[in-house]
This record gives sequence, C-alpha cells and structure tokens, in this order.
Amino acid sequence: MKKLKVYFDTSIINFLYADDSKEFKIITEEFFVNFVKPKIYDVFISDVVLDEIGMTENESKRNQLLTVIKDYELPFEYFNNEADRLAKIYLKEKIIPAKKINDARYIGLATVKNFDILLSWNFKHLANVNRRNKVKIINEQEGYFYPLDLVTPIQLMYDEDIE
Repeated sequence: MKKLKVYFDTSIINFLYADDSKEFKIITEEFFVNFVKPKIYDVFISDVVLDEIGMTENESKRNQLLTVIKDYELPFEYFNNEADRLAKIYLKEKIIPAKKINDARYIGLATVKNFDILLSWNFKHLANVNRRNKVKIINEQEGYFYPLDLVTPIQLMYDEDIE
C-alpha cells in the first residue's frame, strides 16, 4: 500500500516547542515519535518552510527548529513557478488573506506536487473543511484533480491499522 505523502507547514515543527500550547505540543511530539521517525508517512517540508524558520528572530529557537529538520532528515520539495501561480490565485480569490502569502504557497506547492496531505496547526487559514472545499474548487478549475486534504496531526494520527 502506498504511503501517504505529507507536507508539513512551519507550524508542525514550531509546535514541538510550543510551551504555551501544552496539549498540541504533546500531540506534535507523539506524532514525530510515532509517525515521522518510523517513516509511517512520506513527509516533506519546502524551501518556504526553511525561509520562515530563517526569519525566526530568536536565534536559539531558530536553531532548535533547524535541528528538527536535520535530526528527522526531513526532505525538501522546492517552490516553483506553477505553485506560485496557484498561490496568487488563492490570494486573488480571497481563499487565503493577502498577508498570509506563505499559507497560499504551502497549498500551491502541495497541489502541484500531488501531496495527499497538507499538515498544519493553522486552523484559521489551512486545516479546516471550509478552506479545503474552497481550495478544491480552485484546484479543479485550474486542472488539478488530485485530492489534497488540509488536516492537523490529530486527524492524521489515529489510524486503526497503526498500533
């Protein structure tokens, strides 16, 4: 059976250190230990994620985030012109707010690269059914029919076939 191809936005790595959200931090830690480390899914980040981490002002936190990428050997997919074109459509159609361009880039890249899942803790702009439905409509209008799901680690962790 084919492994799910999962794209992490920056929030997934950030929540490993989210002391202000203990429950989500614990869930994220469990997700990394039980799913990322044993390679249950094919997980990826992108240069967009790396750019966001690079903008982290706190050097210690930035280094922690970069260490996660190295320690878990998270492979990259690279943002490209077609992903950028789609991101601009999501912004133009107000599916994603103009100030959240990287969220639009995540969706564009996940769409173009045929990811099964865009994993995020961002409930407002990414991981919700309303956003998923709007993205699906735009993607199909643009000729992308591969089903992309926008979910949180909670939704991806609980699979009855995995102990």
